[in-house]
Amino acid sequence: MSQDEPKYHIDHLQTHSHEKTLPHNHGEQEIVPFIKDTLSKTNDFQTLAEMFKLLDDFSRLRIFWLLCHCEECVANISAIVEMSSPAVSHHLKLLKTAGLIESRRDGKEVYYRAPDTPICRLLHRGIEDMMEIKCKNKE
Repeated sequence: MSQDEPKYHIDHLQTHSHEKTLPHNHGEQEIVPFIKDTLSKTNDFQTLAEMFKLLDDFSRLRIFWLLCHCEECVANISAIVEMSSPAVSHHLKLLKTAGLIESRRDGKEVYYRAPDTPICRLLHRGIEDMMEIKCKNKE
């Protein structure tokens, strides 16, 4: 076998009940169909990767976490995170486009908050678990 050839060829896969199995059996053969089916949902993985990429920014992560706890206007968010209003507005636009926050207008003021959705709850819980924060809303 030359160095350019892949280590495993398609002919190394065994056919069993019309399902392809792995070249080496380490006891996981029963779960392979489930794993392959789940991994084929590339759009779901892409959506989740984009959410994580969006929260890869320190400022957006802080703003998202803040809005999981309260509803605030741009001026108050800016004061809390110590950023300019235009910078906060930029981050809010990206978070809103991704569906991680929502807004409502009250007269001239616009208020932002994280919606109660499965992805927002998961991300919020993940942030707090990683940072070992006890959420005030859960005490």
